[in-house]
Amino acid sequence: MSYVGSYKKIRDRPFRVYCATAIATGYMAYSHFKNNKVEMKEVIQAKDYMAAPITPLHELEKNQNDMKAQMELLIMRIQAEFCRALEKEEDEAWDDDKTPHEYDFENDAFIISPDAKFKVDRWTRPTGGGGITCVLQDGRVFEKAGVNISVVSGTLPPAAVQQMRSRGKNLQNAELPFFAAGVSAVIHPRNPMVPTIHFNYRYFEVKDKDGVQWWFGGGTDLTPYYLNEEDAQLFHTTLKNACDKHDETYYVRFKKWCDDYFHIPHRGECRGIGGIFFDDLDSPDQKSAFDFVTSCAEAVIPSYIPIVQKHKDAAYGYYERQWQLLRRGRYVEFNLMYDRGTKFGLHTPQARYESILMSLPLNAKWEYMNEPKKDSPEEQLMTVLKQPRDWVKRGETCKSQAQRAAV
Repeated sequence: MSYVGSYKKIRDRPFRVYCATAIATGYMAYSHFKNNKVEMKEVIQAKDYMAAPITPLHELEKNQNDMKAQMELLIMRIQAEFCRALEKEEDEAWDDDKTPHEYDFENDAFIISPDAKFKVDRWTRPTGGGGITCVLQDGRVFEKAGVNISVVSGTLPPAAVQQMRSRGKNLQNAELPFFAAGVSAVIHPRNPMVPTIHFNYRYFEVKDKDGVQWWFGGGTDLTPYYLNEEDAQLFHTTLKNACDKHDETYYVRFKKWCDDYFHIPHRGECRGIGGIFFDDLDSPDQKSAFDFVTSCAEAVIPSYIPIVQKHKDAAYGYYERQWQLLRRGRYVEFNLMYDRGTKFGLHTPQARYESILMSLPLNAKWEYMNEPKKDSPEEQLMTVLKQPRDWVKRGETCKSQAQRAAV
């Protein structure tokens, strides 16, 4: 039984040109070339963003050496690159399909739009900043995909301050001005053989009487519905390679942190097969931490898109679909009950709830006392979710693993 139907329709994405962006980009690229070629890499791609940056370009130019500007440019680029990689998979899914005149629209009752593109929603907050929410729904490959960036500022609400203090942050003032910038994505594929992926990378600043406190946080994790060990090894190896460029202790530390964080206590199981997760990273220095976050964000596409390409056309039926919906229910439980980012967003004044709840799947299911059959693929997955494994084989280089998995 298949859950996809189609009709062929060609419609190019509207071509958007920002004249002011082009002029500013040229000048900014020249300035960055003289000072820092790495920073220029972010600036010269401004015309390719999903929308205009939240901070005006002239302000980004003026403050180009400030970490707030550098982080905003990074997340704008990562959002655009990932959205276009996902849209490419959707476009290729229709390559050998019917043309519009070949369809009998009276009898072809179930139609998924072949023009599955991201809806781009640029929004602002009256108290400071805003974001760009990009959501793709009802595609052939992706049932729902959300890729958001936010660049916000204001005063921390008491609930957020309490949460930070509980993590050991020494915040003194009653009113604390803050700045936060981050990119967050959750991809729910249509085919149960393709896993869900989540990633989030963020930068935070808080001002109190002692000055500015800053830190980075984030991670990438995979949530399969059916376990494929080669996929798990490729995913974890790619993340380990990104970590090892900066500190060979990072992967082991952040892999365990991920397993512990994405755990559903009332179920006694992990949400998925993990990845990496970290928070409050403020060492060894700001530039080194930023470079590490950049490497992790750039590792998302090579860690996930090959898995999508491998399984997006795999056969599945009603039983596999129902299991996928049940596992999505677990995803909802974690995000609404335990996820720190969701809680922070919901506690923030004038929060944009549509964007915060973007991570929820289009369809999910809860079934009373579901137990997988013994020795079934479903039970195999549950065994790993209850007892996290080390997916990077010992005694073998990460590079050789990645090369073998890509063949």
